[in-house]
Amino acid sequence: METAMFVISSLLFLSANSVQSTTNPSDVEVLVLLYSTLNSPPQLTGWKSIGGDPCEESWRGISCSGSDVISIELAGLGLGGTLGYLLSNLLSLKTLDVSNNNIREYIPFQLPPNLTYLNLASNNFSGNLPYSIASMLSLVYMNVSHNLLSQSIGDLFSFLQNLSDLDLSFNSLSGDLPNSLGLLSNLSSLCLQNNQLTGSVNVLSNLDLNNLDIANNHFTGWLPQAFHKIRNLRIEGNSFENVPAPPPPPYTSPPPLVSHNHHNHTEAPANAPKGHYGQNANSGRGSSSSNTKSLAAGALTGIVAGSVAFASCAVLVTLFFLYKSKKKGNENQNKLRHLVGSPPVGANKGEWHQFSDYISSHVPTEWNFRTKEPASSNGQSSSVQQSLVNKGLGDHKLRSSPSSTQSKPPPSDKMSTGKSGSARIPRVPITAAYYSVASLQTATNSFSQEYLIGEGSLGRVYRAEFSNAKIFAVKKLDSAALFLRDEEEFLEAVSNISHLRHPNITALVGYCAEHGQHLLVYEHISNGALHDMLHFSDDSRTLSWNVRVKVALGTARALEYLHEVCSPSVVHKSLKSANILLDEDLNPHLSDCGLAALTHNTERQLSTEMMPSFGYSAPEFAMSGVYTIKSDVYSFGVVMLELLTGRKPLDSARVRSEQSLVRWATPQLHDIDALAKMVDPALNGIYPAKSLSRFADIIALCVQPEPEFRPPMSEVVQALVRLMQRTSLVRRSSTDELGFSYRIPEHEATSDMFL
Repeated sequence: METAMFVISSLLFLSANSVQSTTNPSDVEVLVLLYSTLNSPPQLTGWKSIGGDPCEESWRGISCSGSDVISIELAGLGLGGTLGYLLSNLLSLKTLDVSNNNIREYIPFQLPPNLTYLNLASNNFSGNLPYSIASMLSLVYMNVSHNLLSQSIGDLFSFLQNLSDLDLSFNSLSGDLPNSLGLLSNLSSLCLQNNQLTGSVNVLSNLDLNNLDIANNHFTGWLPQAFHKIRNLRIEGNSFENVPAPPPPPYTSPPPLVSHNHHNHTEAPANAPKGHYGQNANSGRGSSSSNTKSLAAGALTGIVAGSVAFASCAVLVTLFFLYKSKKKGNENQNKLRHLVGSPPVGANKGEWHQFSDYISSHVPTEWNFRTKEPASSNGQSSSVQQSLVNKGLGDHKLRSSPSSTQSKPPPSDKMSTGKSGSARIPRVPITAAYYSVASLQTATNSFSQEYLIGEGSLGRVYRAEFSNAKIFAVKKLDSAALFLRDEEEFLEAVSNISHLRHPNITALVGYCAEHGQHLLVYEHISNGALHDMLHFSDDSRTLSWNVRVKVALGTARALEYLHEVCSPSVVHKSLKSANILLDEDLNPHLSDCGLAALTHNTERQLSTEMMPSFGYSAPEFAMSGVYTIKSDVYSFGVVMLELLTGRKPLDSARVRSEQSLVRWATPQLHDIDALAKMVDPALNGIYPAKSLSRFADIIALCVQPEPEFRPPMSEVVQALVRLMQRTSLVRRSSTDELGFSYRIPEHEATSDMFL
């Protein structure tokens, strides 16, 4: 009996150890997908496309602790493909090194959250830095150098207090440096060389760096005095001022007794010199004497405090006019009307704000009068920084603002300062450039008909051609369609829109709020709207099946970002094919994101202005005016139906039973014979049947009448990614790169090739 018990115990022990050593199934799923998205390279020995046990089987480059994968090191293996979309599920991963390969496309939006070491250098990553970096609090080392990254860096670093080494060099990053870079208290090495970064580098002046390389950018202004203490410094290839920086304003120590205002004058601190505090406090006089002394002390304190305030005003006034006189000579001087951010009467506003920025970056923290809240180390209020981090948003092809929250106009444009048309300085952080009405009129030939490229419920869109050969799209908002209580509400909406950063979302480049007009400047997308491509193009521009799947996937990714990444979630409310723009590579870019905040209330949205969107509207919106992220999912399903059938959501030219696309198509989505008859005739039958069926399955889930049964966009993205991966296994002709596919014989579209 004892022998039997021993054997059973031993087996149980071995079984427990075996179970414990088996790799976490969630980690296995991620690695299997990664193997597939890297094109199943033979150099990854031991890796499998289905199942397997990475920890037990010693997959190449994989290290484990118990059942968890803690390290992926695949540097210099000649890998191609992409990194997939499930890396964020590797909760125990500490090291990710895929440097010196040929991995392409964008860096995954969701990276492993607990990484300490991230090395993506020397690949072909494009796009920009992902939002998930902002929440990787354990990160110590990050290197994304020698890639194809572009756009602005973004305010992603506020809480990365462990980050020691950051290398963003040899990319095409643009815009000004984000304020959060100045909060990296443990940063010792920063490499930004060989980018297209602009603006001042003052945000870096408080960092205790051993190594700083900012060579070959477009930085301007003065070089901070603190840079001379950096052991290894490279600054060549920029446009810094050759003259010394203006000296900082003098600092006067506070007068005696000011620092003792809150001490009890009847009791000296234990370490105070004898007789310095309250030497008569216990002299035996009555309470009347004590009260008299307290009143006298209070009066003295008030006098001193008033003197200090007066002296501060005098110093600011003197410094401003000294600063102004250096540039324009002696001019009439005026007293300050307001201490917080207001220029003296007749003072040039641009000069005043330059001077204000200069003061903010040099005077002690307690002298920072630019904000009513306690200023943080970089001159921006801590509450603003907190809100930025909580949103998890950043910049997208935008000019980020300098140390203050005021947006900087483009070099060729000047902000109007006239009384009737002066633009208000935004009090919220806006990472888009400011444009004057005059400059936009010039770029659009006074908003002439020949420059008109689109029109929607909120206004018209014009092509804008600037003297520097840049082309943008200007949306001139219709004031009748807006619902603004005050100008600050518009600026807040612009701020939120300017922080949306995603490759499949049209980037806000600039804005204008002047002379009662409100305009938004976006990047220009060359191929126009998906709606026009589907319904008004000739046969030579027919979208292939593969391109249609790609458009659906890109749009789904944009919605996933708005719904599940942005905090709070952004509901689009006007998702339709007319708001999906296609670039020269037929990649989708979702437009009008965030504009719902500027529209009228629900009853106004039900007016005729929104009629063109009714074909996309979810049932709950049509019945009650309630619109949620699930309503966006429904609208996305309608767009997928458009891609599948080539039909408009509402088409009065068709017979009555076919006028509503959803009502006509939904009953046929699971009928394979009916489905084949529904497909856009423009495809000429050139599509894989299995892929078509899976596409229809996703549509059916999205357009369900009950909102609670519609899937979240992250699940839609995963389903489309799997469909795309399977479809990519099918042979393609050389013309497919141009957006066209060829007829796939049914015997090639076997079940093992598609989901």
